[in-house]
Amino acid sequence: MIVEMNQISKAFNGNQVLNGVSFTLEKGEIHALMGENGAGKSTLMKILTGIYPRDSGDIMVKGKNVSYTHPKDAEEDGITVIHQELNILPELTVAENLFLGNEQTVWKTGWLKTNEMNRLAEQQLADLGLRVKATERAGNLSVGKQQIIEIAKALMTEADVIIMDEPTAALTDREIDTLFEVVRGLQKKGVTFVYISHRMEEIFALCQRITVLRDGNYVATKVIKETDFDEIVRLMVGRELGGRFPDYDLQPGEVKLAVKGISREGEFENVTFEVRAGEIFGIAGLMGAGRSEVVESLFGYRGIDSGSMELDGRPVSFKKPIDAIEKGIGFVSEDRKSKGLIVDFSIRDNISLTNLNAVSTSGMMQRTKEQQLYETLVTKLGVRTSGPHQQAKSLSGGNQQKVVIAKWLGIKPKVLILDEPTRGVDVGAKKEIYTIMNELAKQGVAIIMVSSELPEVIGLSSRVGVMFEGKMLTILHRDQLSEEAIMHEATGGEKHVRQ
Repeated sequence: MIVEMNQISKAFNGNQVLNGVSFTLEKGEIHALMGENGAGKSTLMKILTGIYPRDSGDIMVKGKNVSYTHPKDAEEDGITVIHQELNILPELTVAENLFLGNEQTVWKTGWLKTNEMNRLAEQQLADLGLRVKATERAGNLSVGKQQIIEIAKALMTEADVIIMDEPTAALTDREIDTLFEVVRGLQKKGVTFVYISHRMEEIFALCQRITVLRDGNYVATKVIKETDFDEIVRLMVGRELGGRFPDYDLQPGEVKLAVKGISREGEFENVTFEVRAGEIFGIAGLMGAGRSEVVESLFGYRGIDSGSMELDGRPVSFKKPIDAIEKGIGFVSEDRKSKGLIVDFSIRDNISLTNLNAVSTSGMMQRTKEQQLYETLVTKLGVRTSGPHQQAKSLSGGNQQKVVIAKWLGIKPKVLILDEPTRGVDVGAKKEIYTIMNELAKQGVAIIMVSSELPEVIGLSSRVGVMFEGKMLTILHRDQLSEEAIMHEATGGEKHVRQ
């Protein structure tokens, strides 16, 4: 065993988050670590890498007892981690982020080898399928491209053990395939991986063993070839979950939002589609195809250079998000922690932010109204919380996402745009969010969903617009949907549109 963790326990402020958990890694394996949000996966890995001290238990690495007090200690022993939360410094260049803390310098002088680092940065990223200039400001890149930079930085350490916490959450299928090729190549060289993900398809495609945690307790370790999706779900949630997606029984009605030939220079061109009341319209495509840019423009985050939109048959133009909100359009962004929530605010305050008119009188906040709105929405969406004053940052990923959705339900939206609605959310919470989306559609809300998870797109959507290089050239109806059909169009297949 390259790593042995025995009877690890950890509590925060009296809250027991790990209770006697054991976990082992064999050299050269890819080992999945799974569990619902809050099960203790990330905490266990943070203890292994010296971010948190353990309360009790033992850790053996390469046969020696260790007790790291800083991640640098773990790195020196060959253990590195790719965290779920991005650690990119947006004002630095791509190369500066990659070499931060490991800069190459001219011997004795301290002068940076800038050109050499730029060259190596571009080479490393190209190996992962990302071609960007090393001198590009990192903050200018999309979330997905920033995630690839984080992955590249970890791979450059030449570690013996690499911990990957939701590494593909912001990646497209093509980028995931490239990453898997790199991981398998390193595995053949003896590198060991801990792979934390909520995506079952990835786990069963990549890993050899899987360990499941639930509520801070060790549940089981299974050989991938000897288990299946349903068993792992039962182990994770402690109950039968049923089908992954709600039964499709939507009945789309009248056109709610019509998008006609909108363009934005350098991002998307001549995009046309309609979304109807009571339907879920999916938008698929590879990273860089313009999916997020299009929906952000619908909401007023970005401007459009040409084209038009109609809401309920009437022309509309949104210069900024407040214009869209006032017309009954809500937007769940792909990055909930920087654009969807103020994480240091309470749950109640986050919900109130988009509903100030409903919770105030003559410009004065009314706590009674605010509390009523909070209770109504938290109950409706099943948010698990200790109370209205709980900070958003202390919630699990699934419950954070429910709060983001809740704040938009308060405006009683005509159109709800969801960009990657289940990113970083566990399998149980995903099912709950799918059910919420389906119920909203049944109530007549027109839903636009951008997702990189093809099973999600296929399982929920009435129709899917597939984007390729900034253009929506194809709209597939439900009876045409398959992963093969979507990927064919997303990579530049037949260029036709059937509304």
